[in-house]
Amino acid sequence: MSVENQSANKNTTARRNNTAQRLFTGMHAFFYRLSGGKLGGTMGKAPVLLLTTTGRKTGKLRVSPLIYGQDGDNLILIASNGGAPIHPTWWLNLQAKPEAEVEIGSKKQRVTARQANAEEHARLWQIMVAIYPDYDNYQKKTSREIPVVILQPEK
Repeated sequence: MSVENQSANKNTTARRNNTAQRLFTGMHAFFYRLSGGKLGGTMGKAPVLLLTTTGRKTGKLRVSPLIYGQDGDNLILIASNGGAPIHPTWWLNLQAKPEAEVEIGSKKQRVTARQANAEEHARLWQIMVAIYPDYDNYQKKTSREIPVVILQPEK
């Protein structure tokens, strides 16, 4: 197979994966909202919220169902992308525009995102691994340090 054909096949596979992921995410968000978080509000025992960011390229609103933890009034997310070598799109969007909205159950709240500093990262990582142990496996799969994201509620 030529290099051009290999590249075309990779692009086709990536498009299919992105389409499937968008479809799954859209269905997840639909049923989450329809049920007030009763459907799709957990992944195993881990709680799930809906994060709405603004696309850094398109300006469109983007919804991501994500496992979360709490630290006082703040919400905690892990930008693991399943251990992929690149950051998840939602984190790239938050880096460009940190203002976002979260939905937990039927409650919506405006938040501002920031990356945890080194000290916070160590402490919050342990909280999140207790909620979802696979985060440690994801970190082992990638050479990038997986960011811990703090969502601070707007007052």
